[in-house]
Amino acid sequence: MKGEAAVRVPERIETEADLRDGAAVLVARDGRFGPILSAVGPLALRRRADGFAALVAAIVGQQVSTASAAAILRRLEAAGLTDEAALAAATDEALRACGLSRPKMRYLRALAEARLDYVALRDAPTERVVATLIAQPGIGRWTAEIYAKCALGHADVFAAGDLALQVAAERAFGLRARPTEREMRDMAEAWSPVRAVAARALWAYYRVDTKREGVL
Repeated sequence: MKGEAAVRVPERIETEADLRDGAAVLVARDGRFGPILSAVGPLALRRRADGFAALVAAIVGQQVSTASAAAILRRLEAAGLTDEAALAAATDEALRACGLSRPKMRYLRALAEARLDYVALRDAPTERVVATLIAQPGIGRWTAEIYAKCALGHADVFAAGDLALQVAAERAFGLRARPTEREMRDMAEAWSPVRAVAARALWAYYRVDTKREGVL
């Protein structure tokens, strides 16, 4: 696209400079993001440390508000249930006291017992990361893509099933209806190789436009 050649295309989103360069590439590919970025201001990195704790946070955050997820994570941390061995050995009573539902107890135990090689995942391509993670009970594509984006810094991943992203796209682009996951994924193809920057921009737009935070 015109204007992209002079801009560095980041392979990972690790720094504010990566975000700025990625945003320039994004606007060159889809000019509609220019006004969005002007409206929302500097984008947030939304980076987390990778590893077991990051996936625990992602599972805990499924289908609950940001505040509820944070409260559950604080209880798990206070109870000493944030490492694989402790969580695998925890009783139902201990996990329930932290606010976990029965399905999430099962998912977190399975993840703890899987002992994934998180170091190897750091250099794996996005689809391998996603395939490895969705093989675990309770981890769907949304969770796996959020992990690739926020914990590993992948620049070209887009969690199309994210409700806040769908709502933001509907409002920002003046769509007649909220796009489905498939429609959102198809739409995001135009934003490659910086789909993760597009996600950050739409999350920011959702926050500004609705005065609410998304699930992250």
